[in-house]
Amino acid sequence: MGEPGTKELLSLDELEAAGNLRTGRKHIVSILAENKPGVLTRIAGLFARRGFNIDTLAVGPTDDPDLSRFTLTLDGAVHPIDQVTKQLHKLVNVLKIRDLEPEETLARELAMFKVAADGSSRGELMQLCEIFRGKVVDVSRRSLVVEVTGTQEKVDAFERLVRPFGLIEMARTGEIAIARGRGET
Repeated sequence: MGEPGTKELLSLDELEAAGNLRTGRKHIVSILAENKPGVLTRIAGLFARRGFNIDTLAVGPTDDPDLSRFTLTLDGAVHPIDQVTKQLHKLVNVLKIRDLEPEETLARELAMFKVAADGSSRGELMQLCEIFRGKVVDVSRRSLVVEVTGTQEKVDAFERLVRPFGLIEMARTGEIAIARGRGET
């Protein structure tokens, strides 16, 4: 690969070898598994061994305290996801796997932004919070902490708009998702 900043063209093979090939075919994988030590490591390791880069990973309890739901988002067009799901089914603690279709899924992310906010910029920042239905959760003399919930695109847009104010710190949960409709899990 060329030096940083060069306009040298790269072949598709070079991009794929460098791991920079992003196709936009987003997969949201929902996994229901037993809530036991080591399950997260085995699931994430299976994706890593197959060459997948996990974009986001969120794990939390379900209505049954013995079960956890794992929600992974990843770019799956470079590697077929079918093989990984077949191997996930072989893991003892994994009970159910769904590759959720993005258009049939409700997905949300939570993010908190600590933004520099002196007297002159505080009003404008508060207006942005209202527009994005954000919630100010902490105020100090020099900064605000804002909580924003929504789609990944909404959180990305809020981040772009607050960066010029002086983004001090940011924490994002990654997406959680649930299928629309009839109550299947």
